[in-house]
Amino acid sequence: MKEFLKRVLPLGLRRWLRNRQRSVKLVLSPLFRIRDFSRLRRVTPMSREFGYDRGRPVGRYYIERFLSDHAEDVRGHVLEINDDTYTRRFGGSRVTRSDVLHPVAGNPQATLVADLTSAESLPSDRFDCIICTQTLLVIYDVRAAIRTLHRILRPGGVLLVTVPGVSHQISRHDMDRWGDYWRFTKLSARRLFEEVFPPAEVHVEADGNVLSAVAFLHGLATEEFLPEELDHRDPDYEVSISIRAIKPSPLRVEYGRT
Repeated sequence: MKEFLKRVLPLGLRRWLRNRQRSVKLVLSPLFRIRDFSRLRRVTPMSREFGYDRGRPVGRYYIERFLSDHAEDVRGHVLEINDDTYTRRFGGSRVTRSDVLHPVAGNPQATLVADLTSAESLPSDRFDCIICTQTLLVIYDVRAAIRTLHRILRPGGVLLVTVPGVSHQISRHDMDRWGDYWRFTKLSARRLFEEVFPPAEVHVEADGNVLSAVAFLHGLATEEFLPEELDHRDPDYEVSISIRAIKPSPLRVEYGRT
């Protein structure tokens, strides 16, 4: 069509039409711009508390759904980071012993004090399940931390981990104490864990979409959205990433070789 018009229309008319087309575009383009952002048109977030002051944070919606889906893994001797909230909530009577790890002294709930990057004091092959939510982002030597988690898992034990993807604000509490370093993708999480765990025993999922990403950035709460809005998965907006990794037992390894 373009070549046909060039043949049949005089040069002057073609130039006039091109100029008119540009003018129309300039007039119409503002009509398609989003102008009404309501209360979100602001340079400060609705909440700097991740949404805790409004309800349940969007990030916790995904974390707790992941743990609920794998509640059967929370059993035996369980280690959790910072406190034992999820051990009690998802493990219940399946838990025979519970430990809480904190990197520095002073946490009254902690039964173990150690840095995951240099935790020689933690015994190897000890825990049936480790719950490690939103922790690896504040550890600079994340590879060393993953190696420790693998070492202290009992053969056959399960590691349940969550890390942030897009739209996670800086954790000021952590930044001012020991640092806030990393945000992840499904691919980076998988590659990091497959350096230590057998690839067949590493399962990685991502949750989120553009709406939940914006909501989490602003510190909005789960209660402000419909479940179907939060449950929709867009692979280009990984808000929360979950990893389930199993440390093979010698029997499983030997069986796999036969």
